Amino acid sequence: MEKRSIGSLEVTVVGLGCNNFGRRLDSAATAEVVEAALDAGINFFDTADIYGYGQSEEYLGRALAGRREEVIIATKFGMPMDDGSRGAHPDYIARAVEDSLRRLQTDYIDLYQVHEPDPEVPIEETLGVLDRLVEEGKVREIGSSNFSAAQLREAAAVSQRTGWSRFVSVQNEYSLLHRAPEAPEGADPESGVLETCEELGIAFIPFFPLASGLLTGKYRKGQPIPPGTRVAESEYYQQLLTDENLDRIEALISFAESGGHRLLDLAFSWLLSRPTVASVIAGATSPEQVRNNASAASWRLTGTELQEIDEIIPAPL
Repeated sequence: MEKRSIGSLEVTVVGLGCNNFGRRLDSAATAEVVEAALDAGINFFDTADIYGYGQSEEYLGRALAGRREEVIIATKFGMPMDDGSRGAHPDYIARAVEDSLRRLQTDYIDLYQVHEPDPEVPIEETLGVLDRLVEEGKVREIGSSNFSAAQLREAAAVSQRTGWSRFVSVQNEYSLLHRAPEAPEGADPESGVLETCEELGIAFIPFFPLASGLLTGKYRKGQPIPPGTRVAESEYYQQLLTDENLDRIEALISFAESGGHRLLDLAFSWLLSRPTVASVIAGATSPEQVRNNASAASWRLTGTELQEIDEIIPAPL
């Protein structure tokens, strides 16, 4: 599988988002999904301490036992854990990283990411302790999530001035159905973040790349919601099934199928047509889903095809 760079890390263009581990999957089912990912050539696994309140990291570490050197593990800190602890203060980071290392059963984390900006802690304080973790060998690279273009620039300026480790990545929501709407604090990719990433040499990692499953093709206009799916189980996700989104999905399916492809192929390949996108980290709840995702990144969209997609889902002004 093709690989792209996140700082010094070489990751496969299809990764595995691990937010289902400890939530929708137990330890045994997690192991099956991880094994399928490894068999498919995937080397990038993205989790967070908050996923399953630590269980995602725990299950992932257990599933990767004996194969640590084969993979790139990314995790995040900062969102509230079950005991209420959260944030990007140096004291908290020092504790959070040890907890993640223990759960993941590893001596180092390849990519350690601030899960969200902490308005109560200056970014200089956060970067200072993250740089120390890199120096100590507990972390190889550092990254961010839910950061705006302005926040990325501020962090880059601090790293340049101090000589500390810099953010090599940002992980924000991005998909064919989420190009710019309602992103917090200017974190929408096509309103400055992607441009800033290209300028500063920061890799972009899109989360929710399949729009919570809408871009898999399983949800169709005029058809019932498939039972057992995330959307079927959650009123929150059912709100995504608007007439506008369903019309766009039908148009995207027609476009993909006219070229002999699946909607899933289009969702992955469109994101990877952006040179700053390093890896598409879709989640999975079964080995079959992993295999489908792994095979979905081979469509090389032409300039004409990208223009046609923009006509279906216009780029933000």
